[in-house]
Amino acid sequence: MKSRLIFGAIIIIASVILLSSFQKNRQKEPWTEKQLMATAELAEKLNSGSTAGTYIFNIGPSGKIKNSITIGPTQEAENMARLKKQLAKIPKGSEIVIYCGCCPFENCPNIRPAFELLNEMKFTNARLLNIPKNLKVNWIDKGYPMQN
Repeated sequence: MKSRLIFGAIIIIASVILLSSFQKNRQKEPWTEKQLMATAELAEKLNSGSTAGTYIFNIGPSGKIKNSITIGPTQEAENMARLKKQLAKIPKGSEIVIYCGCCPFENCPNIRPAFELLNEMKFTNARLLNIPKNLKVNWIDKGYPMQN
């Protein structure tokens, strides 16, 4: 009986340690839920022509959403430098929307470095287009506006 209690205690302690370690190692995203922009919201802005003061940056290898500025995959240093140069020209209060769309968020190598740059440069209205799967599924298949 005593050995079962000791074994049970060891299992509980090990579980707590593993869970704590997992949570510490889990990546904290550089954006908040509030900073995620629904695809329908951006599509509506584009369709209604109400994107004045909004800058849309394509930071991945996917297709070009209407009115977006192509930067290229920001996992590459030269594209991060290109994004930084473009952002330096923009007022800090402007709405900045970035998107990649190459793959699901958890696997995307481009969105985190780009959003971290927006935070470092102190943009106050930075947004990440919420493309949880990819650009085709979450944008193109819905008939949302693409560059001609």
